[in-house]
Amino acid sequence: MPDGPSGDFRAFSARCGRDPLRVQGPGGNTSMKIGDVLWIKASGTQLADAEDAPIFVAVDHAAARRELRGVGDGTCHAAVIDKSHGLRPSIETTFHALIDWPVVAHTHSVSTLVHAISPEGRMAAKEKLAGLPVAFVPYRKPGLPLTKAIADAMTPETQVFILANHGLIIAGPDVTAVDALMADVEARLDLPPAGAAPSEPANAPPTGHSWISEVSNLAIDRRTMALAFAGSYYPDHVVFLGPALRNTPESGRPAFISPGIGLALRDDATPAQRAMVQCLHDVLARLPKNWTAEPLGHDAEAELLDWDAEKYRQALAARNH
Repeated sequence: MPDGPSGDFRAFSARCGRDPLRVQGPGGNTSMKIGDVLWIKASGTQLADAEDAPIFVAVDHAAARRELRGVGDGTCHAAVIDKSHGLRPSIETTFHALIDWPVVAHTHSVSTLVHAISPEGRMAAKEKLAGLPVAFVPYRKPGLPLTKAIADAMTPETQVFILANHGLIIAGPDVTAVDALMADVEARLDLPPAGAAPSEPANAPPTGHSWISEVSNLAIDRRTMALAFAGSYYPDHVVFLGPALRNTPESGRPAFISPGIGLALRDDATPAQRAMVQCLHDVLARLPKNWTAEPLGHDAEAELLDWDAEKYRQALAARNH
C-alpha cells in the first residue's frame, strides 16, 4: 500500500473542515496526487477528522481518469487500490482526477455560495476575481455531469473554479499555494452578514424540536424567510435538509421555520443537518438586497434525492455521529 498524503495536507484539510464558513459537516473534499496515486477524501467522512482518522482513500489516478471517458460507472469505486477498508471515494473524485494540479481542495465556502447562487453575484465575482486564473462553471449534478462541465470551462492554467449553486475549487502545485490562493479568493468575495442579532423565541418549541437561536433571523427577516421558502440553493441543502424549508413540521423533514418566531430543528437531527441549517442562515444573511437568488429547481432536487450515492453519504454521516 502506498504512503498516505502528507502531514501538511492533512492539517490543511482539517482546518478547512473545522471552519463552518468553508465546510459544513461531511461536505467538501480534498485530494493529493502522489506518483500514480490520487488520495481523496472518502464519501461521508469529515475533513475536520483529517488529522485524527483514516478518511482518505487511495485511488489509481489513471483508472479514475479513464472513467471520464466512459470506462466504468463514474463512481471510481473500481479504481480504489485497497478495497479492504470498505470506504468509497468521494462522489466528486472524477473532477479531482481531471484537474492536473497536485493538490485540489473543494469547499462549500459561504462567501463563494453567496455569489454562486445569484446571477448578480456571479457577475460581481468575475470583477472581484479579475487577474486570477478562474473559470466559472454552470450548475450540474455532482459527479460526472459536473466533471464534464468543469472540463469544458477549464484551461491547463485554471486554479480557481466557481461552481454555480455549489461552491469553490482551488488547485495548485502544493498545499501552501492552495491555502494562500483560497484565502485570497475568500477575502475578495467576503461579504458581511446582515440582520438582527440572534434571539431565543419566547414560545415553547413543538414537541420533539428545539429552537436554534443562532439562525432566528431566518424567521424574523421577511426577505430572508421568503428566500428560505422559495427553494434550495446548493446540493448539500437538499441532501441533508430536503427541498425548500416549510412553515410547519413535516414527517421526514428535520427543520421548519415558524414565521415571526424562529427555526425549529428536530431533537434527533444529525450534526450534518444542524450544520446545513447554519449554512443556510450564513449564506442568506450575506446576500445583498439588490441581488436575486436562483434555486436549484425541482428537477435538480429530485436527481439528488433519488441518488444512491447521496443516500450512502447521508447514512454514513449519521452513523459516524
